[in-house]
Amino acid sequence: MEPRDLSYVSAIRAAATDAEAAASIFEGRTRSWGDLLDRAARLASGLRRLGVEAGDRVAVLGANSDRYMELYLAIPWAGAVIAPLNPRWSAEENRYAIGDCTPKVIFVGDGVGAPALELIADRTLALTPVWAASSPAPDGWTDYDALLDAAPTEPAERHGDDLFGIFYTGGTTGRSKGVMLSHAGLVGNCQAIRDAGPFPDGCRGLVVAPLFHLAAAAVLAAIMQAGGTAVILGAFTPAATLEAIEAGAVTDALLVPTMIQMVLDDPAFDPARLARLQRIIYGASPIAEATLDRMMASAPQVDFYQAYGMTEVSCAATILRPEFHLGDHRKAGRHRAAGQVIANTEVMIADDEDRPRAVGEVGEILVRGAGLMLGYWNQPDLTAEALRGGWMHTGDGGRMDEIGLVYVVDRLKDMIVTGGENVYSGEVESALARHPAVAQCAVIGVPDERWGERVHAVIVPRPGALVAGDEIMDHCRALIAGYKCPKTIELRTEPLPLSAAGKVLKHVLREPYWQGRDRNVA
Repeated sequence: MEPRDLSYVSAIRAAATDAEAAASIFEGRTRSWGDLLDRAARLASGLRRLGVEAGDRVAVLGANSDRYMELYLAIPWAGAVIAPLNPRWSAEENRYAIGDCTPKVIFVGDGVGAPALELIADRTLALTPVWAASSPAPDGWTDYDALLDAAPTEPAERHGDDLFGIFYTGGTTGRSKGVMLSHAGLVGNCQAIRDAGPFPDGCRGLVVAPLFHLAAAAVLAAIMQAGGTAVILGAFTPAATLEAIEAGAVTDALLVPTMIQMVLDDPAFDPARLARLQRIIYGASPIAEATLDRMMASAPQVDFYQAYGMTEVSCAATILRPEFHLGDHRKAGRHRAAGQVIANTEVMIADDEDRPRAVGEVGEILVRGAGLMLGYWNQPDLTAEALRGGWMHTGDGGRMDEIGLVYVVDRLKDMIVTGGENVYSGEVESALARHPAVAQCAVIGVPDERWGERVHAVIVPRPGALVAGDEIMDHCRALIAGYKCPKTIELRTEPLPLSAAGKVLKHVLREPYWQGRDRNVA
Protein backbone atom coordinates (compact mmCIF):
# COMPACT_ATOMS: atom_id res chain seq x y z
CA MET A 1 0.00 0.00 0.00
CA GLU A 2 1.37 3.43 -0.88
CA PRO A 3 2.29 5.59 2.15
CA ARG A 4 -0.22 8.29 1.23
CA ASP A 5 -3.04 5.75 1.50
CA LEU A 6 -2.05 4.30 4.87
CA SER A 7 -3.26 5.91 8.09
CA TYR A 8 -2.89 4.63 11.64
CA VAL A 9 -6.65 4.60 12.21
CA SER A 10 -7.42 2.68 9.02
CA ALA A 11 -4.78 0.08 9.86
CA ILE A 12 -6.21 -0.50 13.33
CA ARG A 13 -9.83 -0.57 12.19
CA ALA A 14 -8.96 -3.13 9.51
CA ALA A 15 -7.59 -5.42 12.22
CA ALA A 16 -10.68 -5.16 14.45
CA THR A 17 -12.60 -8.04 12.87
CA ASP A 18 -14.21 -9.33 16.09
CA ALA A 19 -16.11 -6.63 17.96
CA GLU A 20 -16.70 -8.89 20.97
CA ALA A 21 -13.05 -9.88 21.46
CA ALA A 22 -11.07 -8.22 24.24
CA ALA A 23 -9.01 -5.24 23.10
CA SER A 24 -7.58 -4.32 26.50
CA ILE A 25 -7.28 -5.52 30.08
CA PHE A 26 -6.36 -2.98 32.75
CA GLU A 27 -6.72 -3.29 36.52
CA GLY A 28 -9.40 -5.97 36.15
CA ARG A 29 -11.36 -4.03 33.53
CA THR A 30 -11.79 -5.57 30.07
CA ARG A 31 -12.85 -3.53 27.06
CA SER A 32 -13.93 -5.15 23.81
CA TRP A 33 -12.85 -4.04 20.37
CA GLY A 34 -16.36 -2.72 19.77
CA ASP A 35 -16.11 -0.61 22.93
CA LEU A 36 -12.63 0.64 22.04
CA LEU A 37 -13.61 1.82 18.57
CA ASP A 38 -16.85 3.41 19.81
CA ARG A 39 -15.07 5.26 22.63
CA ALA A 40 -12.30 6.41 20.27
CA ALA A 41 -14.91 7.78 17.84
CA ARG A 42 -16.67 9.62 20.67
CA LEU A 43 -13.43 11.03 22.08
CA ALA A 44 -12.45 12.23 18.60
CA SER A 45 -15.80 13.99 18.34
CA GLY A 46 -15.28 15.50 21.80
CA LEU A 47 -11.85 16.79 20.76
CA ARG A 48 -13.36 18.51 17.75
CA ARG A 49 -15.92 20.06 20.07
CA LEU A 50 -12.99 21.50 22.04
CA GLY A 51 -11.77 23.16 18.86
CA VAL A 52 -9.14 20.64 17.80
CA GLU A 53 -8.53 20.79 14.06
CA ALA A 54 -6.46 18.78 11.61
CA GLY A 55 -2.78 18.97 12.48
CA ASP A 56 -3.28 20.40 15.98
CA ARG A 57 -1.15 18.83 18.68
CA VAL A 58 -2.76 17.03 21.61
CA ALA A 59 -0.47 16.17 24.53
CA VAL A 60 -0.84 13.21 26.89
CA LEU A 61 0.79 13.18 30.32
CA GLY A 62 0.30 10.28 32.69
CA ALA A 63 0.88 6.65 33.55
CA ASN A 64 -0.18 3.72 31.40
CA SER A 65 -3.88 2.88 31.31
CA ASP A 66 -6.57 1.69 28.93
CA ARG A 67 -7.51 5.34 28.49
CA TYR A 68 -4.01 5.98 27.12
CA MET A 69 -4.70 3.23 24.59
CA GLU A 70 -7.94 4.97 23.59
CA LEU A 71 -6.08 8.24 23.10
CA TYR A 72 -3.54 6.63 20.78
CA LEU A 73 -6.51 5.91 18.53
CA ALA A 74 -8.81 8.88 19.24
CA ILE A 75 -6.29 11.68 18.66
CA PRO A 76 -5.37 10.65 15.09
CA TRP A 77 -9.06 9.80 14.56
CA ALA A 78 -9.75 13.49 15.18
CA GLY A 79 -7.05 14.40 12.64
CA ALA A 80 -4.73 15.67 15.37
CA VAL A 81 -1.13 14.86 16.30
CA ILE A 82 -0.37 13.01 19.54
CA ALA A 83 2.46 14.35 21.71
CA PRO A 84 3.15 11.99 24.65
CA LEU A 85 4.98 13.66 27.54
CA ASN A 86 6.98 12.09 30.34
CA PRO A 87 5.41 12.29 33.82
CA ARG A 88 8.86 11.69 35.32
CA TRP A 89 10.18 14.94 33.87
CA SER A 90 10.63 18.02 35.99
CA ALA A 91 8.17 20.88 35.58
CA GLU A 92 10.84 22.80 33.64
CA GLU A 93 11.27 19.93 31.16
CA ASN A 94 7.53 19.66 30.63
CA ARG A 95 7.23 23.43 30.25
CA TYR A 96 9.82 23.28 27.47
CA ALA A 97 8.03 20.45 25.62
CA ILE A 98 4.62 22.12 25.94
CA GLY A 99 6.05 25.41 24.72
CA ASP A 100 7.77 23.60 21.87
CA CYS A 101 4.86 21.61 20.42
CA THR A 102 2.12 24.06 21.59
CA PRO A 103 -0.68 21.55 22.12
CA LYS A 104 -4.24 22.81 22.00
CA VAL A 105 -5.37 20.16 24.51
CA ILE A 106 -3.53 18.13 27.14
CA PHE A 107 -4.85 14.94 28.75
CA VAL A 108 -3.57 14.37 32.29
CA GLY A 109 -3.80 10.91 33.81
CA ASP A 110 -2.67 9.23 37.00
CA GLY A 111 0.92 9.46 38.19
CA VAL A 112 1.42 13.19 37.56
CA GLY A 113 3.00 15.19 40.38
CA ALA A 114 1.91 18.51 41.85
CA PRO A 115 4.56 20.65 40.04
CA ALA A 116 3.34 19.44 36.65
CA LEU A 117 -0.29 20.03 37.63
CA GLU A 118 0.54 23.57 38.71
CA LEU A 119 2.30 24.11 35.39
CA ILE A 120 -0.69 22.89 33.39
CA ALA A 121 -3.00 25.13 35.42
CA ASP A 122 -0.96 28.12 34.19
CA ARG A 123 -3.44 29.68 31.76
CA THR A 124 -0.67 31.57 29.94
CA LEU A 125 0.11 28.31 28.17
CA ALA A 126 -3.23 28.60 26.35
CA LEU A 127 -4.11 24.93 26.40
CA THR A 128 -7.26 23.11 27.47
CA PRO A 129 -6.58 20.54 30.21
CA VAL A 130 -8.62 17.32 30.26
CA TRP A 131 -8.65 15.22 33.43
CA ALA A 132 -8.11 11.56 32.49
CA ALA A 133 -7.10 10.31 35.94
CA SER A 134 -9.15 7.97 38.12
CA SER A 135 -9.91 10.63 40.77
CA PRO A 136 -12.51 13.42 40.41
CA ALA A 137 -11.56 16.26 38.06
CA PRO A 138 -10.27 19.51 39.61
CA ASP A 139 -12.31 22.68 39.22
CA GLY A 140 -11.97 24.24 35.81
CA TRP A 141 -10.81 21.07 34.06
CA THR A 142 -12.72 19.22 31.36
CA ASP A 143 -13.55 15.69 32.50
CA TYR A 144 -12.52 12.81 30.26
CA ASP A 145 -15.89 11.10 30.53
CA ALA A 146 -17.63 14.30 29.43
CA LEU A 147 -15.94 13.98 26.04
CA LEU A 148 -17.50 10.54 25.67
CA ASP A 149 -20.95 12.17 25.65
CA ALA A 150 -20.33 13.27 22.06
CA ALA A 151 -21.82 11.33 19.17
CA PRO A 152 -19.36 9.10 17.30
CA THR A 153 -17.66 10.64 14.30
CA GLU A 154 -16.02 9.26 11.20
CA PRO A 155 -12.20 9.35 11.19
CA ALA A 156 -10.53 12.41 9.73
CA GLU A 157 -8.93 11.90 6.35
CA ARG A 158 -5.28 11.41 7.22
CA HIS A 159 -2.75 9.87 4.87
CA GLY A 160 0.33 7.83 5.51
CA ASP A 161 2.77 10.67 5.00
CA ASP A 162 0.86 12.98 7.37
CA LEU A 163 2.30 13.68 10.83
CA PHE A 164 1.09 11.11 13.37
CA GLY A 165 2.99 12.03 16.53
CA ILE A 166 5.80 14.01 18.14
CA PHE A 167 7.88 11.86 20.46
CA TYR A 168 10.42 13.63 22.67
CA THR A 169 13.86 12.11 23.08
CA GLY A 170 16.72 13.14 25.34
CA GLY A 171 18.92 15.90 23.97
CA THR A 172 22.73 15.86 23.88
CA THR A 173 22.72 19.66 24.10
CA GLY A 174 20.46 19.83 27.13
CA ARG A 175 17.06 20.03 25.40
CA SER A 176 14.81 17.23 24.23
CA LYS A 177 14.10 16.87 20.52
CA GLY A 178 10.59 16.30 19.20
CA VAL A 179 10.82 13.45 16.71
CA MET A 180 8.11 13.70 14.03
CA LEU A 181 6.77 10.33 12.89
CA SER A 182 4.30 9.72 10.10
CA HIS A 183 1.30 7.40 10.08
CA ALA A 184 2.84 5.09 7.50
CA GLY A 185 6.23 5.15 9.19
CA LEU A 186 4.91 3.82 12.49
CA VAL A 187 2.39 1.42 10.97
CA GLY A 188 4.91 0.03 8.51
CA ASN A 189 7.64 -0.38 11.10
CA CYS A 190 5.30 -2.22 13.47
CA GLN A 191 4.20 -4.50 10.66
CA ALA A 192 7.84 -5.25 9.81
CA ILE A 193 8.46 -6.17 13.46
CA ARG A 194 5.46 -8.46 13.34
CA ASP A 195 6.68 -10.03 10.11
CA ALA A 196 9.82 -11.07 12.01
CA GLY A 197 7.74 -13.11 14.47
CA PRO A 198 6.52 -11.19 17.55
CA PHE A 199 2.89 -10.14 18.09
CA PRO A 200 1.15 -12.47 15.62
CA ASP A 201 -2.56 -12.21 14.87
CA GLY A 202 -4.69 -12.70 17.98
CA CYS A 203 -1.77 -12.32 20.42
CA ARG A 204 -2.15 -11.19 24.01
CA GLY A 205 0.59 -8.60 24.48
CA LEU A 206 1.96 -7.12 27.68
CA VAL A 207 2.29 -3.32 27.78
CA VAL A 208 4.41 -2.46 30.80
CA ALA A 209 7.00 -0.04 29.44
CA PRO A 210 5.75 3.58 29.66
CA LEU A 211 3.53 4.60 26.77
CA PHE A 212 5.26 7.97 26.36
CA HIS A 213 8.19 5.92 25.01
CA LEU A 214 7.94 4.96 21.37
CA ALA A 215 8.98 1.37 22.16
CA ALA A 216 5.81 0.86 24.21
CA ALA A 217 3.71 2.82 21.71
CA ALA A 218 5.00 0.56 18.93
CA VAL A 219 4.19 -2.55 20.97
CA LEU A 220 0.67 -1.22 21.53
CA ALA A 221 0.30 -0.51 17.81
CA ALA A 222 1.59 -3.99 16.92
CA ILE A 223 -0.91 -5.62 19.30
CA MET A 224 -3.73 -3.59 17.78
CA GLN A 225 -2.57 -4.40 14.24
CA ALA A 226 -2.80 -8.04 15.27
CA GLY A 227 -6.40 -7.61 16.47
CA GLY A 228 -5.04 -8.85 19.78
CA THR A 229 -5.46 -7.96 23.44
CA ALA A 230 -3.29 -5.41 25.24
CA VAL A 231 -2.67 -6.39 28.87
CA ILE A 232 -1.72 -3.03 30.34
CA LEU A 233 0.12 -2.27 33.58
CA GLY A 234 0.17 1.22 35.06
CA ALA A 235 3.85 0.83 35.91
CA PHE A 236 6.45 -1.89 36.18
CA THR A 237 6.95 -3.92 39.32
CA PRO A 238 8.22 -7.50 39.19
CA ALA A 239 5.30 -8.90 41.16
CA ALA A 240 2.65 -7.08 39.11
CA THR A 241 4.33 -8.13 35.88
CA LEU A 242 4.32 -11.78 36.90
CA GLU A 243 0.67 -11.50 37.90
CA ALA A 244 -0.27 -9.85 34.60
CA ILE A 245 1.57 -12.45 32.52
CA GLU A 246 -0.14 -15.29 34.37
CA ALA A 247 -3.64 -13.86 34.86
CA GLY A 248 -3.75 -12.18 31.45
CA ALA A 249 -2.54 -15.30 29.62
CA VAL A 250 0.11 -13.12 27.97
CA THR A 251 1.74 -14.60 24.87
CA ASP A 252 4.07 -11.72 23.89
CA ALA A 253 6.00 -9.26 26.02
CA LEU A 254 8.50 -6.45 25.53
CA LEU A 255 10.81 -6.43 28.55
CA VAL A 256 14.10 -4.59 28.89
CA PRO A 257 16.90 -6.72 30.41
CA THR A 258 16.62 -5.00 33.79
CA MET A 259 12.96 -5.98 33.98
CA ILE A 260 13.79 -9.60 33.10
CA GLN A 261 16.44 -9.69 35.83
CA MET A 262 14.07 -8.23 38.44
CA VAL A 263 11.27 -10.66 37.50
CA LEU A 264 13.64 -13.61 37.91
CA ASP A 265 14.86 -12.32 41.28
CA ASP A 266 11.40 -11.58 42.69
CA PRO A 267 10.31 -13.78 45.63
CA ALA A 268 7.02 -14.45 43.81
CA PHE A 269 8.79 -15.85 40.74
CA ASP A 270 7.65 -19.32 39.68
CA PRO A 271 8.41 -20.67 36.19
CA ALA A 272 4.88 -22.07 36.05
CA ARG A 273 3.55 -18.52 35.91
CA LEU A 274 5.19 -18.10 32.49
CA ALA A 275 3.63 -21.26 31.05
CA ARG A 276 1.56 -19.43 28.39
CA LEU A 277 4.23 -16.94 27.41
CA GLN A 278 5.52 -17.63 23.90
CA ARG A 279 7.71 -14.69 22.87
CA ILE A 280 9.90 -12.11 24.64
CA ILE A 281 11.29 -9.17 22.70
CA TYR A 282 14.03 -7.27 24.50
CA GLY A 283 16.34 -4.37 23.80
CA ALA A 284 17.39 -0.89 25.01
CA SER A 285 20.47 -2.26 26.80
CA PRO A 286 22.70 -5.34 26.90
CA ILE A 287 21.38 -8.50 28.50
CA ALA A 288 23.72 -10.44 30.73
CA GLU A 289 24.43 -13.97 29.58
CA ALA A 290 23.45 -15.32 32.99
CA THR A 291 20.11 -13.50 32.86
CA LEU A 292 19.36 -14.81 29.37
CA ASP A 293 20.29 -18.36 30.41
CA ARG A 294 18.13 -18.20 33.55
CA MET A 295 15.08 -17.01 31.63
CA MET A 296 15.62 -19.60 28.90
CA ALA A 297 15.85 -22.35 31.52
CA SER A 298 12.75 -21.06 33.34
CA ALA A 299 10.67 -20.70 30.15
CA PRO A 300 12.07 -23.10 27.53
CA GLN A 301 8.97 -22.63 25.36
CA VAL A 302 9.70 -18.92 24.87
CA ASP A 303 11.28 -17.56 21.70
CA PHE A 304 13.62 -14.62 22.29
CA TYR A 305 13.92 -11.63 19.94
CA GLN A 306 16.23 -8.67 20.33
CA ALA A 307 15.42 -5.31 18.74
CA TYR A 308 17.76 -2.45 17.92
CA GLY A 309 16.58 0.94 16.76
CA MET A 310 15.67 4.42 17.87
CA THR A 311 12.72 6.79 17.90
CA GLU A 312 13.94 8.45 14.70
CA VAL A 313 13.34 5.28 12.63
CA SER A 314 9.83 4.67 14.05
CA CYS A 315 11.26 2.13 16.50
CA ALA A 316 13.24 -0.83 15.12
CA ALA A 317 15.92 -1.19 12.46
CA THR A 318 17.05 -4.75 13.17
CA ILE A 319 15.65 -7.86 14.85
CA LEU A 320 17.68 -10.78 16.18
CA ARG A 321 15.49 -13.83 15.70
CA PRO A 322 15.26 -16.79 18.12
CA GLU A 323 17.58 -19.12 16.19
CA PHE A 324 20.52 -16.78 16.75
CA HIS A 325 20.19 -17.30 20.51
CA LEU A 326 20.72 -21.06 20.20
CA GLY A 327 23.05 -23.82 19.09
CA ASP A 328 25.90 -23.09 16.70
CA HIS A 329 24.85 -19.46 16.36
CA ARG A 330 25.18 -19.07 20.13
CA LYS A 331 28.58 -20.77 20.10
CA ALA A 332 29.69 -18.36 17.38
CA GLY A 333 28.63 -15.38 19.53
CA ARG A 334 25.83 -14.30 17.22
CA HIS A 335 23.45 -13.94 20.16
CA ARG A 336 25.39 -10.75 20.91
CA ALA A 337 24.36 -9.21 17.59
CA ALA A 338 21.61 -6.62 17.30
CA GLY A 339 19.99 -8.61 14.51
CA GLN A 340 19.30 -8.50 10.81
CA VAL A 341 17.69 -5.58 9.02
CA ILE A 342 13.88 -5.65 9.05
CA ALA A 343 11.68 -5.28 5.96
CA ASN A 344 11.39 -1.86 4.29
CA THR A 345 14.60 -0.73 6.00
CA GLU A 346 18.25 -0.39 4.99
CA VAL A 347 21.31 -0.23 7.24
CA MET A 348 24.78 0.90 6.21
CA ILE A 349 27.97 0.91 8.24
CA ALA A 350 29.66 4.13 7.15
CA ASP A 351 32.97 5.92 7.54
CA ASP A 352 33.33 9.60 8.48
CA GLU A 353 32.41 10.62 4.93
CA ASP A 354 29.30 8.41 4.82
CA ARG A 355 30.91 5.84 2.54
CA PRO A 356 30.14 2.16 3.19
CA ARG A 357 32.60 0.19 5.28
CA ALA A 358 33.66 -3.31 4.32
CA VAL A 359 32.19 -6.36 6.05
CA GLY A 360 33.52 -6.57 9.60
CA GLU A 361 34.82 -2.99 9.73
CA VAL A 362 33.51 -0.62 12.38
CA GLY A 363 31.77 2.62 11.45
CA GLU A 364 28.65 4.63 12.21
CA ILE A 365 25.32 2.85 11.82
CA LEU A 366 23.14 4.65 9.28
CA VAL A 367 19.49 3.75 8.71
CA ARG A 368 16.93 4.67 6.07
CA GLY A 369 13.58 3.32 4.96
CA ALA A 370 9.84 3.67 5.29
CA GLY A 371 10.02 4.37 9.02
CA LEU A 372 12.45 7.28 8.78
CA MET A 373 11.30 10.29 10.77
CA LEU A 374 9.92 13.38 9.07
CA GLY A 375 12.41 15.40 11.10
CA TYR A 376 12.79 17.15 14.45
CA TRP A 377 9.94 19.49 15.33
CA ASN A 378 11.02 23.13 14.96
CA GLN A 379 14.68 22.15 14.51
CA PRO A 380 15.52 22.22 10.79
CA ASP A 381 19.28 22.45 11.29
CA LEU A 382 19.37 19.37 13.52
CA THR A 383 17.10 17.59 11.04
CA ALA A 384 19.40 18.36 8.12
CA GLU A 385 22.42 17.17 10.10
CA ALA A 386 20.79 13.93 11.27
CA LEU A 387 19.32 13.04 7.86
CA ARG A 388 22.34 13.84 5.69
CA GLY A 389 22.03 12.09 2.36
CA GLY A 390 18.66 10.61 3.30
CA TRP A 391 20.16 8.40 6.04
CA MET A 392 19.52 8.65 9.77
CA HIS A 393 22.89 9.06 11.43
CA THR A 394 22.34 7.10 14.63
CA GLY A 395 25.53 8.13 16.41
CA ASP A 396 26.10 4.46 17.23
CA GLY A 397 29.21 2.62 16.14
CA GLY A 398 28.77 -0.85 14.69
CA ARG A 399 29.80 -3.47 12.20
CA MET A 400 28.05 -5.96 9.94
CA ASP A 401 29.13 -9.56 9.41
CA GLU A 402 29.04 -11.75 6.33
CA ILE A 403 25.44 -12.92 6.92
CA GLY A 404 24.06 -9.43 7.49
CA LEU A 405 24.00 -9.38 11.28
CA VAL A 406 24.55 -5.92 12.75
CA TYR A 407 26.64 -5.58 15.90
CA VAL A 408 26.54 -2.40 17.98
CA VAL A 409 30.00 -1.81 19.41
CA ASP A 410 29.85 1.65 20.95
CA ARG A 411 27.59 4.57 21.78
CA LEU A 412 29.04 7.45 19.87
CA LYS A 413 26.76 9.94 21.61
CA ASP A 414 27.77 8.80 25.10
CA MET A 415 24.24 7.77 25.88
CA ILE A 416 23.73 5.94 29.16
CA VAL A 417 21.11 3.19 29.39
CA THR A 418 20.00 2.75 32.97
CA GLY A 419 17.12 0.37 33.68
CA GLY A 420 15.95 0.69 30.09
CA GLU A 421 15.82 4.51 30.24
CA ASN A 422 18.03 6.48 27.85
CA VAL A 423 20.02 9.24 29.55
CA TYR A 424 22.12 11.61 27.49
CA SER A 425 25.26 12.69 29.31
CA GLY A 426 25.19 16.16 27.72
CA GLU A 427 21.77 16.87 29.20
CA VAL A 428 22.94 15.93 32.70
CA GLU A 429 26.17 17.91 32.27
CA SER A 430 24.14 20.95 31.26
CA ALA A 431 22.20 20.73 34.53
CA LEU A 432 25.34 20.20 36.62
CA ALA A 433 27.12 23.11 34.98
CA ARG A 434 24.41 25.47 36.21
CA HIS A 435 25.52 24.90 39.82
CA PRO A 436 27.76 27.80 40.91
CA ALA A 437 30.30 25.52 42.61
CA VAL A 438 30.98 23.40 39.51
CA ALA A 439 33.99 24.37 37.37
CA GLN A 440 34.13 21.27 35.16
CA CYS A 441 31.98 18.19 34.91
CA ALA A 442 31.60 15.04 32.87
CA VAL A 443 28.90 12.39 33.07
CA ILE A 444 29.53 8.75 32.21
CA GLY A 445 27.79 5.41 32.61
CA VAL A 446 29.42 3.00 35.04
CA PRO A 447 28.46 -0.62 35.77
CA ASP A 448 25.57 -1.26 38.12
CA GLU A 449 24.38 -4.71 39.12
CA ARG A 450 20.75 -3.67 39.37
CA TRP A 451 20.32 -1.16 36.55
CA GLY A 452 22.98 -2.27 34.07
CA GLU A 453 24.51 1.20 34.16
CA ARG A 454 24.15 4.12 36.53
CA VAL A 455 24.69 7.80 35.91
CA HIS A 456 28.04 8.86 37.40
CA ALA A 457 29.25 12.45 37.56
CA VAL A 458 32.87 13.54 37.71
CA ILE A 459 33.08 17.09 39.05
CA VAL A 460 35.96 19.54 39.43
CA PRO A 461 34.82 22.25 41.90
CA ARG A 462 35.60 25.91 41.49
CA PRO A 463 38.57 27.06 43.60
CA GLY A 464 37.51 27.54 47.19
CA ALA A 465 34.03 26.18 46.60
CA LEU A 466 32.51 23.52 48.81
CA VAL A 467 30.52 20.89 46.93
CA ALA A 468 28.09 18.72 48.87
CA GLY A 469 26.70 15.63 47.16
CA ASP A 470 23.18 16.12 48.52
CA GLU A 471 23.13 19.73 47.36
CA ILE A 472 24.22 18.70 43.86
CA MET A 473 21.50 16.01 43.74
CA ASP A 474 18.81 18.51 44.82
CA HIS A 475 20.04 20.99 42.22
CA CYS A 476 19.77 18.40 39.44
CA ARG A 477 16.33 17.15 40.50
CA ALA A 478 14.99 20.70 40.12
CA LEU A 479 16.08 20.75 36.48
CA ILE A 480 15.83 17.20 35.12
CA ALA A 481 14.00 13.97 35.85
CA GLY A 482 15.17 11.96 38.83
CA TYR A 483 16.30 8.97 36.78
CA LYS A 484 18.66 11.24 34.83
CA CYS A 485 20.34 12.64 37.94
CA PRO A 486 23.73 11.27 39.00
CA LYS A 487 23.49 8.33 41.36
CA THR A 488 27.16 8.69 42.33
CA ILE A 489 29.50 11.67 42.31
CA GLU A 490 33.28 11.76 42.14
CA LEU A 491 35.10 14.98 43.11
CA ARG A 492 38.48 15.66 41.51
CA THR A 493 41.06 18.32 42.26
CA GLU A 494 42.90 17.95 38.94
CA PRO A 495 41.35 19.06 35.62
CA LEU A 496 39.45 16.55 33.49
CA PRO A 497 41.49 14.84 30.75
CA LEU A 498 41.07 16.67 27.44
CA SER A 499 41.84 15.90 23.81
CA ALA A 500 43.82 18.26 21.59
CA ALA A 501 40.48 19.65 20.43
CA GLY A 502 39.48 20.39 24.02
CA LYS A 503 36.95 17.59 24.38
CA VAL A 504 36.77 15.56 27.59
CA LEU A 505 38.29 12.11 27.09
CA LYS A 506 35.42 10.12 28.54
CA HIS A 507 36.97 6.78 27.66
CA VAL A 508 39.78 7.67 30.10
CA LEU A 509 37.22 8.37 32.82
CA ARG A 510 35.33 5.13 32.09
CA GLU A 511 38.35 2.86 31.91
CA PRO A 512 38.79 2.13 35.65
CA TYR A 513 35.12 1.14 35.95
CA TRP A 514 34.87 -1.04 32.84
CA GLN A 515 38.12 -3.00 33.04
CA GLY A 516 37.32 -6.66 32.43
CA ARG A 517 33.72 -5.89 31.52
CA ASP A 518 31.92 -5.84 28.17
CA ARG A 519 30.13 -2.56 27.55
CA ASN A 520 28.97 -3.55 24.06
CA VAL A 521 25.37 -2.69 23.39
CA ALA A 522 23.14 -4.92 21.30
